[in-house]
Amino acid sequence: QVQLVESGGGLVQAGGSLRLSCAASGRTFSSYAMGWFRQAPGKEREFVSAITRGGGSTGYADSVKGRFTISRDNAKLTVYLQMNSLNPEDTAVYYCAAAPSYYGGNVAGYDYWGQGTQVTVSS
Repeated sequence: QVQLVESGGGLVQAGGSLRLSCAASGRTFSSYAMGWFRQAPGKEREFVSAITRGGGSTGYADSVKGRFTISRDNAKLTVYLQMNSLNPEDTAVYYCAAAPSYYGGNVAGYDYWGQGTQVTVSS
């Protein structure tokens, strides 16, 4: 069992930056690939970024490539999402999720989900 708690969301102006954190419980954090997803009002949950268990490989949605960076610190049981050059289309609830293997953007591969953190980008 892995419990995930996101933090770092908030209100930011277009062009600004935020860093999201996702803290995990349990000693098996390094056994899980991690992903970030987001869901805007009235839209389906969409993939943002993912990282392998050791952090050696990452993946990004085209919409965030070059602006967002995923990283993890297995010693701190935490995965991060650095978001730069934010625009209003990035407004959503952001969720982190854990998967036993690297599934990238495949939602069905993720076993554990956090409660989400709201990111609002004003124009």
